[in-house]
Amino acid sequence: MSIDFDYKGVPHTLDPWRASDDRYDSMVYRRVGKSGLLLPAISLGLWYNFGDNRPFDVQREVLRHAFDKGITHFDLANNYGPPYGSAEENFGRMMRTDFRPYRHELILSTKAGWDMWPGPQGQLGSRNYLLSSLDDSLGRLSIDYVDIFYSHRFDPVTPLEETVGALATAVRSGKARYVGISSYSAEHTAEAKAIADAAGISLVIHQPSYNLLNRWVESGLTDVLRSAGMGAIAFTALAQGLLTNRYATEDAANIDRATSRPTLRATTVTEEVLAKIRGLKTIADEREQSLAQMALAWVLRDPVVASTLIGASSVAQLDENLGALDNLDFSEAELTAIEGYATDAGIDIWRSSSDL
Repeated sequence: MSIDFDYKGVPHTLDPWRASDDRYDSMVYRRVGKSGLLLPAISLGLWYNFGDNRPFDVQREVLRHAFDKGITHFDLANNYGPPYGSAEENFGRMMRTDFRPYRHELILSTKAGWDMWPGPQGQLGSRNYLLSSLDDSLGRLSIDYVDIFYSHRFDPVTPLEETVGALATAVRSGKARYVGISSYSAEHTAEAKAIADAAGISLVIHQPSYNLLNRWVESGLTDVLRSAGMGAIAFTALAQGLLTNRYATEDAANIDRATSRPTLRATTVTEEVLAKIRGLKTIADEREQSLAQMALAWVLRDPVVASTLIGASSVAQLDENLGALDNLDFSEAELTAIEGYATDAGIDIWRSSSDL
């Protein structure tokens, strides 16, 4: 007895994704200090838009588009989400299904230092925490090594020799290609670099918060990085969304986004801060850029800053930020005008680490 099967009615299975052939045509790549590490001028951070609070299909669309546009660097941390770990898990899914053929083109980073799990071993800079966290991150990311592993914050209790020693172990074990630090003061950065040199490893990169309204890195850190042959990658270049046209065109009373982002308090968005943002937007308009585009270009004006991180919740937002690459140069008159508005706005919540 023969049985007829409806072969034509079977749904088409998922074809492998293929990256764009012209993905390297428009991105600018910059060297990190004196190292061999090259980063795209704009990198994608997976801090807040890639946890379980966002649909996976949207995440996938943004990540694919980012790589198609030449963004080869994706920056994560053990506790990115929400919930903690979910950003790495979601990216790991992308790694298995989409990015595996392109692994050697990618720069993947993760970090450990802020709170990750309960108990006294769940944060800061001990050898136990850093190396345990790295193993967990590799599992979630579905990879054998990260290209950059960071100590995410300074630990005032654990000897810095132990923290840097753990980074050295990560390199020697083959689980990290490069290592760096984040939110360390200029003094502790120089100390960490000296310890790393003595241990025979290269501490190549620092990830500080830095933007037009938060310029703490200019008070010594960038000088230390230059003299040490290190580079920087700036995070919060858009001040968690403050440095966008939306805040420049609305009154403080009409802005509700601040209360929905846990790292941006509603009390931050004062009329004084909005006046600075409006002044900066006027300069951006004259440059024929959005405020966000000018803010990204501004943090890249110093060659010690190899890259700046952005967050993106949509392809349109990603493309708008990438438009910063169309005009990275500033005249002296523009820089002078910016100085009148680019002053501290009390938005650096990572100061608890960098002030130690």
